[in-house]
Amino acid sequence: MADAIDLITAAWRQQRPDVDVSPMEVVGRITRLARFLDLELTEFFNAHGLEFWEFDVLATLVRSGGDTGLTAGALNKASMRTSGAITNRIDRLAAKDLVVRVPDATDRRSIRVQLTDKGRTLVNELLPLHVANEERLLSTLSGDDREQLVKLLRGLAESLGDTALS
Repeated sequence: MADAIDLITAAWRQQRPDVDVSPMEVVGRITRLARFLDLELTEFFNAHGLEFWEFDVLATLVRSGGDTGLTAGALNKASMRTSGAITNRIDRLAAKDLVVRVPDATDRRSIRVQLTDKGRTLVNELLPLHVANEERLLSTLSGDDREQLVKLLRGLAESLGDTALS
């Protein structure tokens, strides 16, 4: 069965047989899949009254912040999204009573972001539903296919500079 990328690359091969467009088969699919997955996740979180980025920030605080929370910089670095707009995001989450800013006990110049009880409860309730939704999205892949895909994507990400330390 052909997908949109097959049609695009076939057209390029017909128009420009002198150019090897095979990289488009990988990059095009990753790009399109990212859009499809983003739409699916956005729809899921919107149905629960959240933006995808809001859940990511809250989940980051649960898995990384402990009871003391994180500074805005550490929160930005530990989240799965890349964004310099962390202050605005924290403001929006605080307005929903999902996080609070508290003075850092060890550095008076620093502020830490902590989950409220409401924020922690929300993440703990949504996490199993979110994982089940992701399972649904990946249901056509076998366990072996997933393992292979994870390995390939990790290698590609690392080659482009995305490492645990970046």
